[in-house]
Amino acid sequence: MKHSLSYYLTLFVIKLKGIKNNFSRDPIDFKTIRKEDVHTPKGRFFRQNKLRTFNVLDSLITEIGVDKNAHQLLIFIHGGAFISGPAQHHWDSVKAIAKQTKHIIWMCDYPKAPENQIKSISDNIDAIYLKALEEYGAANIRLLGDSVGGTLVTTLVQRLVLGKKALPQKIILVTPVMDASMSNPDIEEIEKSDPMLSPKGVLSAKKMCVGNMDLSNKMISPLHGSFESFPSTTLFLAQNDIMYPDGKLAEEKLKRTNAELEVFEGNDMPHIWPLLPVMSEAKSSLQQVINILKMD
Repeated sequence: MKHSLSYYLTLFVIKLKGIKNNFSRDPIDFKTIRKEDVHTPKGRFFRQNKLRTFNVLDSLITEIGVDKNAHQLLIFIHGGAFISGPAQHHWDSVKAIAKQTKHIIWMCDYPKAPENQIKSISDNIDAIYLKALEEYGAANIRLLGDSVGGTLVTTLVQRLVLGKKALPQKIILVTPVMDASMSNPDIEEIEKSDPMLSPKGVLSAKKMCVGNMDLSNKMISPLHGSFESFPSTTLFLAQNDIMYPDGKLAEEKLKRTNAELEVFEGNDMPHIWPLLPVMSEAKSSLQQVINILKMD
């Protein structure tokens, strides 16, 4: 399949920035990776459309909305290997979504490892969702998570189903991390074509997040949990991404439950490709996310 010039430019920039090198270290240098964090977005759009900021437990929520009276909420749970984020590409995606949909967006800046571990991070996500339920009701809530944000969205839904709690109307998972143990044997071959991630660094970050917990625990590895009774789910999977094999297994599990499922596969695409800047293939895929939200 032919790709755009911007695709090759993006891969060149990824290599130039040394992203894969950063994710090939054990222990992973989380302080260096955090230099890309953007906790407060800048620019006229955010000055004009930031409705409020507030805290839920140890999480900072930035509320963005073009229409402050909108009744639909998108909870955006960003990725960053549990050790960093949000980054500029997350805010750029928020801006694009807010401009084209009638959603209020909550960007959830949750506590990170190694200072915090998966139990407390998950408690924060649960508390954020509970507040959203109180303010919007389940039928008006959508969740979007990329990478480990997809992990947190998926495990949240599994806990909600188990606890017989109200489910969000829809979830969108962008190249989610489905198994923190990275034990799938197919990962080794895909790493050769993955321009961003290496199991070595990813595992290091996950170990910082679990403490004494097993990496296959469903709290951080939703592939080992149940996918029964999931709400409408959209799954973006990137073929040149070490998360792809476990993403395909999650897809199979969802299909076996007869869940309402839509899957987009990025041919030769890297991790979180719909959120990447510049690349035209990313822009078209982010537009698919926006179109899905506009349909509701």
